[in-house]
Amino acid sequence: MAPAVGSRGSKRKSGSTNASVKEERRGCGGEAVACVSEDDCVISPIVVLKKRYDMKRYEQTEECFILDFDPDEAAADLGSVKAAAGWKVDEDVAVISEKGQVACRDYPHSRHLCLKFPFDKTLHESHCKLCYCYVCDTAAPCIYWDYPVYGHCHASENDDWKARRELTKKIANKNLN
Repeated sequence: MAPAVGSRGSKRKSGSTNASVKEERRGCGGEAVACVSEDDCVISPIVVLKKRYDMKRYEQTEECFILDFDPDEAAADLGSVKAAAGWKVDEDVAVISEKGQVACRDYPHSRHLCLKFPFDKTLHESHCKLCYCYVCDTAAPCIYWDYPVYGHCHASENDDWKARRELTKKIANKNLN
């Protein structure tokens, strides 16, 4: 006669011919755990994780737990957002979290270094609330931002724009004196 199968933590009398085994329980991995007495059989409760941020803590303390979410879902969502934005999606690399602040996103930065609006993938005229003009060193958009020729929105760290930046600084310093 085969042993009775129950859910984890539940008890069922075993039909085993071995008289020393009084009952059988199911362990975390579904394996059968034979118990001689109530004191002999320790089975921990099932832990069901509802949120991703609990996972790290339970990985350190629990031997077994059930995920009530798809752990790969966040990475999949990130990929679809990037694809919709026109970014190239790399299947081999996935950023699933970040910690701390990012200089070119969370602090003032030159427009060509903006992470929210990548310079080589978005219109140069677009800018976030922390972008500043590389030439004028003022908050974007400056008064020369979208000029048809040499608009400051197109400025980056190449020699022509560096020369314009230095000239603008000299003129500003001369006007202050």
